Amino acid sequence: MSEPEQRIRIAIVDDHEMFRAGVIATLQPHFDVVGQAADVEGSVAMIAQTKPDVVLLDVHVPGGEGVGGTEILAKSRLYSPDTVFLALSVSDSPQDVGSVIRAGAQGYVTKTISGSDLISSIKQVHEGYAVFSPKLAGFVLSAFQNGSSTNSSIGGSIHDDELDRLSNREQEVMRLIARGYTYKEVAAELFISVKTVETHVSSVLRKLQLSNRTELTRWAADRRIV
Repeated sequence: MSEPEQRIRIAIVDDHEMFRAGVIATLQPHFDVVGQAADVEGSVAMIAQTKPDVVLLDVHVPGGEGVGGTEILAKSRLYSPDTVFLALSVSDSPQDVGSVIRAGAQGYVTKTISGSDLISSIKQVHEGYAVFSPKLAGFVLSAFQNGSSTNSSIGGSIHDDELDRLSNREQEVMRLIARGYTYKEVAAELFISVKTVETHVSSVLRKLQLSNRTELTRWAADRRIV
């Protein structure tokens, strides 16, 4: 009698506790969930201890040197070189996709993904395939075919002085607002209150010296980060 197929061991990195709980509930029947973490330091320690097969990695998590998912990727390689990373993020901006893929992630899917597609994506990256949400696949392929030196490629200019003024959370809110989300929709997407969204938007406009959402949308579009 053949041995039963060994289940893929996964870990989840995301700073939203409710989102992590939902993902774990969806994935536990299919995989062994061996760890979870909410910040850079905790994620690196958890990955070093559990050495999962696949890590679902949010791009923007607090802590460390402020680089989020890319920092986790870089530091975790030392402790668990065989772990594969699949980015799972609310952001679909070329800059975020480019930075995390160049840091070593095997794929990138957005949080709009269905449970069945996420299960399939985990299995595929574990088998060595690159996986991207359909909306992202086209510009990922185009960018790497054209080389990584142009500003229009994924990642673009990673260090933007104005963008760097914003915290990770402010960048998340800014991108959603620039795409036309209402405050209520942003709050639901990020698991925060409408009041918190309003506070972040006010801070973003002040830091970027912009007057309203229209100017913010134009600012983000000029930088190809929406």
